[in-house]
Amino acid sequence: MDSIGAPPDAEWELRFTYRPSFTLVGLADTEVKEARERVRAALQTSALEWPTNKRITVNLAPADLPKESGRFDLPIAIGILAASGQLDAARLEAFEFAGELSLAGELRPVRGALAMALAAAHEGGGVQRAMVLPAESAAQAARVAGVRVHTAAHLLEVVRALQPGDATEPLPLAQAEPDAAPTGWPELREVKGQAGAKRALEIAAAGGHGVLMVGPPGSGKSMLAQRFASLLPPLTHDEAMESAALLSLTAQAALPRWGERPYRAPHHSASAAALVGGGSPPRPGEISLAHHGVLFLDELPEFPRHALEALREPLETGRVTISRAARQSDFPARFQEL
Repeated sequence: MDSIGAPPDAEWELRFTYRPSFTLVGLADTEVKEARERVRAALQTSALEWPTNKRITVNLAPADLPKESGRFDLPIAIGILAASGQLDAARLEAFEFAGELSLAGELRPVRGALAMALAAAHEGGGVQRAMVLPAESAAQAARVAGVRVHTAAHLLEVVRALQPGDATEPLPLAQAEPDAAPTGWPELREVKGQAGAKRALEIAAAGGHGVLMVGPPGSGKSMLAQRFASLLPPLTHDEAMESAALLSLTAQAALPRWGERPYRAPHHSASAAALVGGGSPPRPGEISLAHHGVLFLDELPEFPRHALEALREPLETGRVTISRAARQSDFPARFQEL
């Protein structure tokens, strides 16, 4: 998942053949294609039966959407086990799966767990959805209301919960990760003097305005900017959830400063793609990671001109659309710029 939206679906087909094969279709990138070896090794080391003399075809739908990351490992493994009769396929309809498998069958955390849970809750239509995620990812997703999140540490735990018959072992429900003790941002009252500059920042914080600070080196511009976030009110629950979902789409597994206004200060050598987002598949940039918070551009004249020009539309609309050959991704980007 590279934007806040619905995750792809997967379907499986097993046929008897004298030329066994394992094929992934549906615009799977290299990381997803490598799931074939991870899934095969995980099943075999977990003493589960790997279908022999079968042609296995896994279709990742929709076909025109590029698939990336290792989160497809667990659903691919579960689908193969269900298609081969080792799991009760009827029980799978109530769950959504995501997780990367180690060669020993252990489940590893995945990127975007919180965004996936939000998408599942939004698509549920009032019906509570259930998800099965690795423990670390499940702790993030458990923050979302309207989604029942189960946690598992190993493939065998999922198999025992979904195997045919009554001798099943239910997966435990995940507990939301505890909020870290608020550290808070440095406060403006710590600054001695600078009455006019502090008054300007207070007015900007109250009205949601941007601020351009000009002055000689050492006059305290950066010090004042670092304290601007302390003037803003705490995030509401919905704002905190949206901000954390964007952060979960990056490579960061932990979600620091939950509930606090984000503060981003990119280096002046940052490119336009680093600021507004980019890559293939697209990732949120600094302006999206500063959503509902503060974007501090220190040494503003040193930033590339085309990078600053790219901020025009997001500043006006509060959103940024990243277009690539294969698809478009839309991210929120409503922030205050210093």
